[in-house]
Amino acid sequence: MRIPDLHAVRSGLPPEPGVERFVLVHGFGASSFTWRHWLPTLERRGHVVSVDLLGFGGSPKPSDGPYDPVSQAALVTEAVRELGNGRVTVIGHSLGGSVALLTALALRELGQPPHRLVLLAGAAYRQRMPPFVHCARYPRAMDFGLRALGARLIVRQVVRSIVFDGSSVTDDLVEGYAAPLEQPDALPALLACAARIEPPGLDAITARYPSLTLPTLLLWGRHDRVVPPSVGIRLARTLPNARLHVLERCGHLPHEELPEASLTLLEDFLEASRFHV
Repeated sequence: MRIPDLHAVRSGLPPEPGVERFVLVHGFGASSFTWRHWLPTLERRGHVVSVDLLGFGGSPKPSDGPYDPVSQAALVTEAVRELGNGRVTVIGHSLGGSVALLTALALRELGQPPHRLVLLAGAAYRQRMPPFVHCARYPRAMDFGLRALGARLIVRQVVRSIVFDGSSVTDDLVEGYAAPLEQPDALPALLACAARIEPPGLDAITARYPSLTLPTLLLWGRHDRVVPPSVGIRLARTLPNARLHVLERCGHLPHEELPEASLTLLEDFLEASRFHV
């Protein structure tokens, strides 16, 4: 089965020679909407490609699609290669962090390593699955819940459970995350992704992390209950050129909860690693 191209929104500067490229990869249950606070800053710096992973946002949602992170990374890798020559920074959140790591490994093997890597609460090792992923493994219950409660109420409760301050969850945020989940094929794709969320051969994959010598920024919330800060600490010890910042009063969504503080750290990192070879 041939999978159609991923849906991606391109913005910012034209992808001309010398212009930096930024590829953004969202987390489980999200879409490119999640990057709205970061986009203006990145668009001023270069050409931005906001990817919707297979099964999410505007991307195809085949019933038997390859939804595991390795297959998702293969699709993102192709999207990166289509950008042509140029310095590429791959940015991923949560599940998208896992995909970003795998994409960086794949590009390295192809002799086209990315220039930089940014991981926000990135899933990287074997861990206990959060409740919303665990629940998604029960199709009948999820289908009943969505029909009975509606996507907006479920999204509001899930997001409130993973941020530091649940009262900060706005109607606009809920609408942005919920709308793609109301598409006809969204729920089966979400369930399929949940069932395959741990990459096959994970131990062999993690053994390759030390080969990623590119500059890497790790951003974590001190109160992240989905992918705990201990994962960031472990990655910082494993990746040879990584720096970790743990944000106080922040949960699983640093770019949503603390957009200004996280952007400041991002810009400092981009400037410091600008001329890395």
